[in-house]
Amino acid sequence: MTAAPYNYSYIFKYIIIGDMGVGKSCLLHQFTEKKFMADCPHTIGVEFGTRIMEVHGQKVKLQIWDTAGQERFRAVTRSYYRGAAGALMVYDITRRSTYNHLSSWLTDARNLTNPNTVIILIGNKADLEAQRDVTYEEAKQFAEENGLLFLEASAKTGENVEEAFLEAAKRIYQNIQDGSLDLNAAESGVQHKPSTLQGGRPNADNQPAKEGCSC
Repeated sequence: MTAAPYNYSYIFKYIIIGDMGVGKSCLLHQFTEKKFMADCPHTIGVEFGTRIMEVHGQKVKLQIWDTAGQERFRAVTRSYYRGAAGALMVYDITRRSTYNHLSSWLTDARNLTNPNTVIILIGNKADLEAQRDVTYEEAKQFAEENGLLFLEASAKTGENVEEAFLEAAKRIYQNIQDGSLDLNAAESGVQHKPSTLQGGRPNADNQPAKEGCSC
């Protein structure tokens, strides 16, 4: 018997945060659709995408909320932080201002998520090496000082995009296994869903979201 493609054992809630224009929506689109969407309009409020991937032999459905980076939407987007198991905090390696604002984004993430939320720092636009304004070393040091995972990635080429979402998922799964994440707590951002089929077919909830994201 082959496993049904839409079976999964866990649901992990992710949020993507960071300044406007750093490529949050394009990272999500590259991850869910494996395509780069140039000239993405800026997100208004939040957008949503899903994808199922395998983590340590378990199928996990990632529910990913892509939040607007503009200050005028912060009141709206902050409500999506609660109950996030993972947070992707994104800056643009070619714009130092987006790196300088990371402390503010991290403060929000720490204050509004649970203590076990896995935060991964992503330096996007790694394909624009010639325009680099933030060194890999200083961002890595920032990540280490704040207990964050860290990767540079490119939503355009797809470099490290898969790895970013997967590394966060692996850490979340490890937190489940070692008991530091309480699945019964609403704010954990994780739901356990035994892999079962209804009537021999995947149920509607298991279908991947087609709307993906609006970049």
